[in-house]
Amino acid sequence: MWRWKLWACATAAFFVVMDRGWADWAPKRGPLTTTWGEQLAPDQVHPEYPRPQMVRSEWKNLNGLWEYAITDAKIEHPADFTGEILVPFPVESALSGVMQPVLPNQRLWYRRSFDVPQAWSGRRILLHFGAVDWEAQVWVNGHSAGIHQGGFDAFSFDVTDYLRSTGPNELVVAVLDPTDTGTQARGKQVLRPGGIMYTAVTGIWQTVWLEPVSPLSIESMRIVPDVDRSSVSVSVQTHPAGATGTVDVVVKEADGEIVGRAIGQVGTPVQVALPVARLWSPDTPYLYRVDVDLRAEGSVQDRVESYFGMRKVALGKDAQGLTRILLNDEFLFQVGPLDQGWWPDGLYTAPSDDALRYDLEVTKQLGFNMLRKHVKVEPARLYYWADRLGLLVWQDMPSGDRGIGPQDPDIQRTAQSAHQYYRELQAMIDGLYNHPSIIMWVPFNEGWGQFDTAKVVDFVKEYDPTRLVNNASGWTDRGVGDVNDMHRYPGPGMPEPEEERAVVLGEFGGLGLPLEGHTWQSSANWGYVSYENSDELTDAYVDLFRQMQSLIRDGLSAAVYTQTTDVEVEVNGLMTYDRKLIKLDPTRVSLANRGFVPPSFDEGPGIFIDATGVKLHSPLSGGEVRYTLDGTEPGPHAALYDGPIALTSSMTVTARSFWPDGTASESVSREYKRVLPVTDIPLTAPQPGLRLSIYEGPFRALPDYSALTPVETRIAETVTFEVGGRGQDFAMVFEGYFLATRDDAYTFSLNSDDGTRMWIHGEQLIENDGVHGMVEKSGSLALEAGYHPIRIEYFQGIGGSGLEFDVSTRPEGKRRVAPGLLFHD
Repeated sequence: MWRWKLWACATAAFFVVMDRGWADWAPKRGPLTTTWGEQLAPDQVHPEYPRPQMVRSEWKNLNGLWEYAITDAKIEHPADFTGEILVPFPVESALSGVMQPVLPNQRLWYRRSFDVPQAWSGRRILLHFGAVDWEAQVWVNGHSAGIHQGGFDAFSFDVTDYLRSTGPNELVVAVLDPTDTGTQARGKQVLRPGGIMYTAVTGIWQTVWLEPVSPLSIESMRIVPDVDRSSVSVSVQTHPAGATGTVDVVVKEADGEIVGRAIGQVGTPVQVALPVARLWSPDTPYLYRVDVDLRAEGSVQDRVESYFGMRKVALGKDAQGLTRILLNDEFLFQVGPLDQGWWPDGLYTAPSDDALRYDLEVTKQLGFNMLRKHVKVEPARLYYWADRLGLLVWQDMPSGDRGIGPQDPDIQRTAQSAHQYYRELQAMIDGLYNHPSIIMWVPFNEGWGQFDTAKVVDFVKEYDPTRLVNNASGWTDRGVGDVNDMHRYPGPGMPEPEEERAVVLGEFGGLGLPLEGHTWQSSANWGYVSYENSDELTDAYVDLFRQMQSLIRDGLSAAVYTQTTDVEVEVNGLMTYDRKLIKLDPTRVSLANRGFVPPSFDEGPGIFIDATGVKLHSPLSGGEVRYTLDGTEPGPHAALYDGPIALTSSMTVTARSFWPDGTASESVSREYKRVLPVTDIPLTAPQPGLRLSIYEGPFRALPDYSALTPVETRIAETVTFEVGGRGQDFAMVFEGYFLATRDDAYTFSLNSDDGTRMWIHGEQLIENDGVHGMVEKSGSLALEAGYHPIRIEYFQGIGGSGLEFDVSTRPEGKRRVAPGLLFHD
């Protein structure tokens, strides 16, 4: 036992001060504050019961004002506590009242007093921490209660033996946090935030609380619904482990009516039959109540209340034979935002439970049925609200260690790093196991910390066989797990359909709109693609979902839009970072998310030489398409589309979808022009491939190539990123001829990360410059059969990369420009 040396003489004064509170405490003023943060009362901080799936009637909340100090990490105890901090807000946050970083070579200290209710006498007293980032050492009345490592999982210490028989008790917590200097799970925390990396989070960031339990008590439970057998099983583990006793499980409807009961033994699943099970889904998130009694020696030793949802998630085939993600044996296209869970005033910690709920309510309002919880594990109450409101959750394991590129092999972690990863991964699954909303675990994201992928997937599948596993969201698929997950910005896109796995779009969108007065900084904010106003942003959003409909028909099972809110300098949220504005039109977004989008035109050019046939595609089954050719808005009695619309002169086609329930999409228009083809240029001896010039430099836009000297020149058979043979900071120019195989209208497309331009016959056809993710721009021209001079410019800065060159004609549609169509003289 180690006791504090410096504080004993000041103990009485300390307790008096803590009981009185700190009248001069106030939150710091950060760049932005939420409405909930503005209304925060220090004596009412997250007062809700923090563990909604294992509820006992008695508990005591220790949130509120504590003392704090920041010292050198080598200091064994501080000489003094320098101020007050509002728990559970991380020390770097404005709502903590400190807003100060804690470096890896420093230690953060907390201290407060607490009383134990007299009514708890004779029972064990547990001290619970929802989460502390990263290493927490805890003392009660000078006695070491324990050490915990891990920034995202709840932990508890039995402090019964350290409590005073009378009077207040002293609680001290010391925290070390390596942030991005260590290999531990940290998500997007960095010491120098910028771009897609954010402010570090250190210390207590979830509720701290006390709970009395009997000497024999329920330690944990696993609740497993079985939809096929219309039953549920409940397994109870006790403290002390290995104790004997009986478990009495009573299942109730939401209104309290008992619908099932069974009694079994501790450590053995107790099966409860449900005569007519009501299934849980996003549309009908029905939750059963369950009461669990632990009995021994003829009496009830412990009693907890919980809940569960009857739902099943699996892979299966649809009517077309495509592999899909099935919910309760039916295909439901899953669409949701990338939800990072950051707050401008609380960082990792929401200002209140109402704030947590608000994010999910807006998600539902916007027509989403899912969210991907991105490289962060939330407090249990967020998942409680997802269960209640009806939102599916893909849960990421927070990232740590070092990253890899899309083409790199898995990293080799140290034994210590791997051990800590598995420990925190298992703790995440244990802590969230009973939430019906969670249907998929995501061990890795974009190669961050990715190691032993197949072994990790096997571990998760064996540890929790009730859910799907996404081996790696984006970049580094290893062919294992239940889904192949692509990231495409702005997208959309999808992997090729597979026989044994579903295909999903794990990230796309990222459409940006900075709104003055609601940004983290006044300038230099960032989005994958940026827009000027809400109407433009909403138009682009709806168009992404219109494009996605064909991907859904081809086998796409889910899509994740980036993101719920702006986060620090990222301005690609559906809401502003302070949650005060929804940046898009909620009605239009909700319709788009639910598939009620305008018809899509075929991918052929908007020009033609003599005649053309315009094809329209209805986005959602059960609807019909109506159209006009005079520029007017189609009504429900306009011409019914039942086949290609024949055009022999310039026209504007306006179309709209209608459904039997009265829902109508927005209208969409496209102009078709009759034009003359451009004459070809005769070549006497064309040679395969384009002339390629490669330039090196830290480019952030397409340069003036006339002022540069190429470092390499050669012939390239295709227009791709890979032909450059470099990773970043280079540029390429492709010059030569495109072979038009017949007189026709051609649409050329460049999809690139970063910038591109294209000329044909000296006329600029495509402008796609700038630092951005994969963005596609197109242009059309009518060409005579023969050779036509082209020039394509491209540059790659840093980060993501890519270059794709496509052509579209009717009736073939869009395809990659093949080597046999590119020549030089």
